[in-house]
Amino acid sequence: MHAIEKILAKNSGKKTVLTGEIVNAKIDFAEINDLYLQTVYSFYEMGGQKVWDRERCAFVFDHYAPCPDVKSAENHKAMREFAMKNDLRFHFDTNCGVCHQVMPEAGVIYPGMIVVATDSHTTTHGAFGAMGTGCGATDMATILLTGELWMRVPEIIEVRLEGEAPKGVYPKDVILAVLGKIRADGAVYKAIDFTGSYVENLGVAGRMVICNMAVEMGAKTAYMQPNQEVLDYVSKRAVRPYEVQFTDPGYEYAESYEFNVSELVPQLACPSSVENVHTLEEVVAEKEVRVNQGYVGSCTGGRVEDIAAAASILKGKRIAPYTRLIIVPASSEVMQECIKLGYIQDLIESGATINAPGCAACLGVHEGILAPGEVCISSTNRNFPGRMGSKDASIYLASPATVAASILNGKITDPRPYI
Repeated sequence: MHAIEKILAKNSGKKTVLTGEIVNAKIDFAEINDLYLQTVYSFYEMGGQKVWDRERCAFVFDHYAPCPDVKSAENHKAMREFAMKNDLRFHFDTNCGVCHQVMPEAGVIYPGMIVVATDSHTTTHGAFGAMGTGCGATDMATILLTGELWMRVPEIIEVRLEGEAPKGVYPKDVILAVLGKIRADGAVYKAIDFTGSYVENLGVAGRMVICNMAVEMGAKTAYMQPNQEVLDYVSKRAVRPYEVQFTDPGYEYAESYEFNVSELVPQLACPSSVENVHTLEEVVAEKEVRVNQGYVGSCTGGRVEDIAAAASILKGKRIAPYTRLIIVPASSEVMQECIKLGYIQDLIESGATINAPGCAACLGVHEGILAPGEVCISSTNRNFPGRMGSKDASIYLASPATVAASILNGKITDPRPYI
C-alpha cells in the first residue's frame, strides 16, 4: 500500500484498503476557520452538546483577522463562546495567523495523522507526512460530534521532482510549472505524492508551498515522505506520539509525471487561472506588464523564507512610485522571527506595508484589496476574477522574489539579476 492508504487503513481499523473503497476514518485533528460559523449551527441542529474531544479540534481566526466589519466580529464572538463552552485546548485567535501555519507550529500536525479543516488548502500538511484534506460545515459538524468522517480512498498520482533548483527558481516556481502541465482538473479527488531528489532535499517551508497548491489541481490530498528536517521540526513540537508511514516498495501509481527542476526558470500564473502558466521570460518578452500592487503572504507565501527573499531584494531600495507592497506574515511566530532578523525593518524602509498575520487580501475582503483595472503580482495561491477584490482587477502569481523585483520596478521583472 501507499503511505496514504496505510494512514486511512489505520484510522478506519482495517488492515488494508483499496482505491475507491469507502471508509469511516477517525480524525486526529479538526480545524474550523472563521468562514464557517455554520459548523456551530449544524452541530447544534444535529443535537450536539460537547465536542467529541476537546484536545483534537480548534478554531482559527485568520480569514477575517482582525475583523473588517460587524458581521465578522459577530461570527468571531459566537465561535469564541463555543470554544469556551467546550474548553478547547487549542484556540487560535486574531493574534495568531493562518491556520496551515499555526497548526504545525502548535505541534498538532505530525506524520501519519489525518487532519481535516474547513479550508481547501489543508493539502498543505502533506508536507509533514500527514493526510490533510478540506471539508464543508456539515461534514465538520459531524466530526465534532463523532470524531469520524467517511472518505473514499483516492487514486494516487506520483509527481517526481528531480534535480536542484537554479538561482532564482523557488518552490513556488516549481509548483506553478507542475500546475501548468497537469492543469486545474488533472487530479480531481486524487492524491498527489511528490517524490524525487528535489523533494528529499527540500525544507519545511518549501514543502508546504508545493503541497499547499496541490488542491489547485483538484487533489483531495497531497503527500511527501518526511525527511530529517521535517522530523526534527515535528519532534520539537508534536503534542502526541506519532508514527511515520512508508509506501511499500514497488507500489504502482495510477499516473506518474516527472519534472527536471534543474531546467526550470521563474514562472508566472497569468490572469485569470492558476493553470495559465508561462515562463516569466515569455511574458516579459511579449509585453511590459505594469503592476500597482505586490503581495507577499498567505498560507502559500508568507513564511520566513518568503519574506526573507523579498527583503534581500528590496533592502536599501525603494519600491516604484505610486505602487504598494503588502507584506502579511503567515503567523505571529513568523512575524517575530522576521523582526528579529531585520527583514520587517528593511521592508518598511523600502516602502512596504506590514499587515497583521492572517489571510488578509488573499480572499479579497480586507487589507489590500484591488480596484477595477489594477494589476497585482502575488505570492498567494489563486488568481481568478474577484479573488483579491474587484473582478475587473488582474492577478499574476509568482515567487516572493519575483514579486519584490517587480514592485521595485513597477512592472513584472525577472528577479535573478537582483539575487
